Amino acid sequence: MRIFLVRHGDADAEIPEGLGDEARALTAKARANIAQHFASLSERMGTINLILTSPLVRTVQTAQILSFATKHEGLLRVHRCLLPDMPVGAVEPVLKDHNHENLVLVGHQPSMGALAAHLLGMQSFPKPVNPGTVIAMEWPDTPTSTEDQVPGEKGENPPAQHLKFLFYAAPGQQVLDVIQ
Repeated sequence: MRIFLVRHGDADAEIPEGLGDEARALTAKARANIAQHFASLSERMGTINLILTSPLVRTVQTAQILSFATKHEGLLRVHRCLLPDMPVGAVEPVLKDHNHENLVLVGHQPSMGALAAHLLGMQSFPKPVNPGTVIAMEWPDTPTSTEDQVPGEKGENPPAQHLKFLFYAAPGQQVLDVIQ
């Protein structure tokens, strides 16, 4: 199981008249930049089974662009656990329900950085999670103990420190296979 955490692309700073922050859309420049960024990561990401996104306009647009750029033909769904004000632990039932699928979770900052730190067993994520950043990790293939099990097996979630970091990719920067 692979998990890709994605922060939405740059959104327009202006809130549309009569609407709230949730209606802010991606800028035209951001759409072009993240499409190219996601396409460059497509091979590295491999097969994606499910894309989950926050219901806010900018995250849905980012998820659609990612889906197209990676030639994903599977599901794209909105999920409340990715709203900006949700606690990090809100995503755990989603991981349990999709324990053998490669998932993309499209959300906001500081949630994506906090979630990466939580899943990797860190105090805080050591890199900036700028708009369009992708953080990839995976659960171990073969559990060696109850603590190493994939979420949902025997009703247990593995401790966060048992996730393996795969890569960090911020738009316009070199992809990192190691973080410190």
